Amino acid sequence: MGIKFTLKNARPMTARLRTFALASLLPSAFALCTAGALAAEAGIGMVKVAKGGVSIHRGQQRLAATPGVELHVADRVVTAADGAVGITLRDNTLLSAGPNSSLSLDKYAFDGTSNAGAIDTTLKRGTLSVVSGKIAKQSPESVRFRTPTTTLGVRGTEFVIETVGTED
Repeated sequence: MGIKFTLKNARPMTARLRTFALASLLPSAFALCTAGALAAEAGIGMVKVAKGGVSIHRGQQRLAATPGVELHVADRVVTAADGAVGITLRDNTLLSAGPNSSLSLDKYAFDGTSNAGAIDTTLKRGTLSVVSGKIAKQSPESVRFRTPTTTLGVRGTEFVIETVGTED
């Protein structure tokens, strides 16, 4: 059942008026599309603590990893010999990388309503301490931490990974 409105003494819309009406709706439509695209590119977490030399490699960019900096899928977090970094992901997973570490954030998806999602990271060198968050509690099979020689699936809530390597 629909509602029908009838206007008294209404005249048909002219072509010029139709064009104006459509043109006035375009900015709103663009804003909605842009908001959706931005949500898709939204950060997966943020740097909470950084000490010493810590950088984020995002494509060809090298960014300083300071507290509050947002992280994205495909970012690589690199610590120097004097560096350490603490990261909190959107599902409250806590990652702490020690000196001389290289951590790639390969895949991340999180639905805050159902707590479903996936995490896939690669520790190419260094140390990483992990306290799992909502994704690991909801679906542990969707959480993977890789090193050059091993893939770890999460079955617990806290663990440490160490790998020796020279790769970046």
